[in-house]
Amino acid sequence: MNKKTIRAVDWAGKRALVRVDFNVPIDDQGQITDDTRIRAALPTIRYLLEHGASVVLMSHLGRPKGKPNPKYSLRPVVERLFELLPEAKEVKKTEAITGPAAEAAVAMLKPGQVLVLENTRFDPREEANDPEMAAELARLGDVFVNDAFGTAHRANASTEGVAHYLPAVAGFLMEKELTYIGGALSNPQRPFVTVIGGAKISDKIGVIENLLGKVDALLIGGGMANTFLLAKGLNLGDSLVEPDSVSVAQRLMAFADERGARLLLPVDVVIADAFSAEAQHRIVDVGEIPNGWRVMDIGPKTIERYSAEIRAARTVIWNGPMGVFEMEPFAVGTRAIAQAMAEASANGAITIVGGGDSVAAVEQAGLADKMSHVSTGGGASLELLEGRVLPGVAALQDAE
Repeated sequence: MNKKTIRAVDWAGKRALVRVDFNVPIDDQGQITDDTRIRAALPTIRYLLEHGASVVLMSHLGRPKGKPNPKYSLRPVVERLFELLPEAKEVKKTEAITGPAAEAAVAMLKPGQVLVLENTRFDPREEANDPEMAAELARLGDVFVNDAFGTAHRANASTEGVAHYLPAVAGFLMEKELTYIGGALSNPQRPFVTVIGGAKISDKIGVIENLLGKVDALLIGGGMANTFLLAKGLNLGDSLVEPDSVSVAQRLMAFADERGARLLLPVDVVIADAFSAEAQHRIVDVGEIPNGWRVMDIGPKTIERYSAEIRAARTVIWNGPMGVFEMEPFAVGTRAIAQAMAEASANGAITIVGGGDSVAAVEQAGLADKMSHVSTGGGASLELLEGRVLPGVAALQDAE
């Protein structure tokens, strides 16, 4: 984290143009079902208000395909923000994103007030990173603050483009994400263990390659483990496998040997005779999967082995579930990993949960607050793990 943050700016009388990630789930009644991302932005907004700034917030919501759509309006977000931020003198909303109406609304702002622009993706120029839109956004603030880690891997007008027209610094959430994930990758306390799950090996080749040069042990679960087992010549029955990725799996296993990293695969699995929560299921060793059955979760011996590795670690990163955890009978492995991570945290380890389904799993297990850091950005955290430069981060000013 070698970027300037909001602490480096004297905010008295300034307008902060802040990119936040308010891309929250909203039900058919227009109610927000999970406000985690709004809450994650509050420390930055509060700091700016306390230090004399007026705050202009911009975010996308959903995929409105470049045109206004009431379904994706930020109105419910503004209502929730008003409830969560009683110290703001006022939380206003404008239907505009840029242009005269937005500029007029911004001109009325006083220190301590907050204005929320409409969904940036209502303008087709946003995702095209159009310089004209970026310049229009820049007219709405004195300093640009990027606190939207979840979109930092996308070069959009409101995440990367605007940083070419205004001094650009990181908010507290961005700082925290980069400090935890970047710190674990660049200077981990050892043993350093990473748990990678999810359906497909093809989605995470770059992540695995990058991590194998850094970790002491890499624990593989989920559907992607099946392709590794297939590469070892085992029968996987009707399990999800990627035949086209078998050579990749073989290459990664050889790479692990070269790097002296232990790549651990399941030794036993939970199998079912159909892809259903009601299916018959049983536990078998990985070499005993019959035709007509499919792997749905890691088994108890694997759970014990993986949990022991996690509990003994000093740094652990987890990305991706161990099985079909949305079906209750096959959630045991994923929950066990969450529990082992919580125990590692209690032992003083740094534990990081990286985005998407893993976050859902620790939240369902009631263990999110037992982790050192739960990332708000699925795609962004994956790209960071892969060793890629995130455009929204690269555009920020370097620290002195």
